[in-house]
Amino acid sequence: MKKSIIVAMSQNGVIGIENQLPWHLPNDLKYFKKNTVGKPLIMGRRTFESIGRPLPNRLNIIVSRQSGLSIDGVHVASSLEAAFDIASKNTSADGEVMIAGGSQIYQLGLPLVDSLYVTHVHTTLEGDAYFPNVDWSNWQESFREDHKKCEKNSFDYSFVRYGKCF
Repeated sequence: MKKSIIVAMSQNGVIGIENQLPWHLPNDLKYFKKNTVGKPLIMGRRTFESIGRPLPNRLNIIVSRQSGLSIDGVHVASSLEAAFDIASKNTSADGEVMIAGGSQIYQLGLPLVDSLYVTHVHTTLEGDAYFPNVDWSNWQESFREDHKKCEKNSFDYSFVRYGKCF
């Protein structure tokens, strides 16, 4: 099973502020949907709460240390490893599981994943949630699509896919 992270982050690594995305990029939401539909999707409890509901057409797996947590339409795992176990039982061996944050889950997942789907938001912002520091020399760009800000999307941004260098 392939393990991947999907994230949107500013140039200074901000991924959120007050449990919300700090930008308005509808095209990023479409990119997120395109790359996660039909796949197991792992996220932390606070990230799930910011979304407010299970995302359709995906196996939603929430990682939480909160014992006895039960959410309709969602699998709850006590660790990232337990979440991977749930995902592996619900996807093919050559399938892909996506990690969708937040900061703590990204920190745990980064050493374990094979690929990164990154929306680089070309701005510097204040925030309270950050993507972990990445040694980019361990990653090779395999796809890039650059976009300019427009009426609907508030910043320049790039969709970039990276594969781990082995």
